[in-house]
Amino acid sequence: MTARVAGGLDSSGPARPGAVFLAGFMGSGKTTVGRALAASLKWPLVDLDDVIERMAGRAIAEIFQEVGESGFRDREHSALAQEAAHCQTARPAVVALGGGTYAYARNRRLLRPVGPTVWLDAPAETLWKRVQGASHRPLARDRDAFLQLHASRREGYAKADCQVDASQPPERVLDCILRLRWLRGLIRGA
Repeated sequence: MTARVAGGLDSSGPARPGAVFLAGFMGSGKTTVGRALAASLKWPLVDLDDVIERMAGRAIAEIFQEVGESGFRDREHSALAQEAAHCQTARPAVVALGGGTYAYARNRRLLRPVGPTVWLDAPAETLWKRVQGASHRPLARDRDAFLQLHASRREGYAKADCQVDASQPPERVLDCILRLRWLRGLIRGA
């Protein structure tokens, strides 16, 4: 079980978190671990991909096909802004971000004042095996492109407040997150 916590986390984030954000590449377990973390904290889970689909009235693969990745990223940012604002005014939530959400600086800037981000990190080959046959993932159809995209996003993910090894089973990932001292402190203050 491994985790890395960014320096200054305790003093740089909000006193009362509006959310704990889970970031990582597709297949890293953001939704699965998010459900378990939300249940443990007795907070709601917000899956950003579900929010985007509800707002658009269609599946993400259809959005990609209709407006391309750039159009999708604009919709994603709008949905994220809406959810971040809601988390700051309502009760805290666990938010499972889309695979590319945290790779963009404008999204990271939006999340910083709302709550900490946990990067669920796993080797690209592990993630590729997990997403095989998932037709709903428009960016997971070509192995070489998948591996290149994973490599290109790591720099953005590395800016998360915490990094957890997500190559282990989801229950171990959850245990690792729940053992983080900063998370326990934030939850007590919520």
